[in-house]
Amino acid sequence: MQIQAATEETFIAGARPAMEDSQLIDITLANDAHGAFVWGVLDRLLDEPRLFFRSITASGFGGMEAAVLAYGLALGGRRGARTALTNFWRRVSHASMSVASTANPLRSILEQSIEIAELHKNSCRLKLNILASNVRTDTMTVFSGDRLSIDAILAGATVPFLFPAVEIDGDAYWGECDLSALPPVQPIEAGHWLIVSGKSSGCMTPCAGYRLDANAVNSASAHTICDSHHTTSAALFTKPCNDWGELTEMRDRGRQRAEDWLLADHPSLSESSVPDNKHRYV
Repeated sequence: MQIQAATEETFIAGARPAMEDSQLIDITLANDAHGAFVWGVLDRLLDEPRLFFRSITASGFGGMEAAVLAYGLALGGRRGARTALTNFWRRVSHASMSVASTANPLRSILEQSIEIAELHKNSCRLKLNILASNVRTDTMTVFSGDRLSIDAILAGATVPFLFPAVEIDGDAYWGECDLSALPPVQPIEAGHWLIVSGKSSGCMTPCAGYRLDANAVNSASAHTICDSHHTTSAALFTKPCNDWGELTEMRDRGRQRAEDWLLADHPSLSESSVPDNKHRYV
């Protein structure tokens, strides 16, 4: 993938790099991708100094990773983001995930990993869209901007029936949002749309009833990275501990899939705006 130049100093300062000097990317993290695989994909993308994250839309455990990434970027640029993600996963590996407990262990992990106030500052240029499902209405809610909170991020990562739903403004929320419920990519500026998913079958074709915004079709080129050794994120919560070696192995697999995508010889990165076989890496 050919990416044009922009300095990290410009990004850290909060300035939007000129389009001719950079490539902007919008990322969707599906809830069926294992979190450690997603970690690897994000970690590899952070290695690219000319690739800039514009927004991340995430459901499931990926919402926590997106928040940690945004927090690290805001405080310390790319290196800060990579360090923040590594520290986050260290906490995950050390935490007790016993399903016998009624307390969700992710709250303390998240509170140790980010300061939500930093994500509300203008210096945080990465837009986050966290998806959660309203338990009462069974409809998807997008938490972003001023509505972004620890509770909202935690709700999106809460596995239904495994841990209690999270109450926000009088309603209960938990995870389980899927690609069919995703909002359209908004054509603010030309760029690329990357979907990181678990099962390759989940991104072979657009979901029934879901269509991209008509203008977005002309503005964003969609690509998918899928985990060919798919392991559900729920596995994180069914063991008393998570082996660091296993987590880093999945991270490295995610890094390799992202590497394959970056090195692919695309004839034109803007010729298509719906996921297709040519832009899929499994």
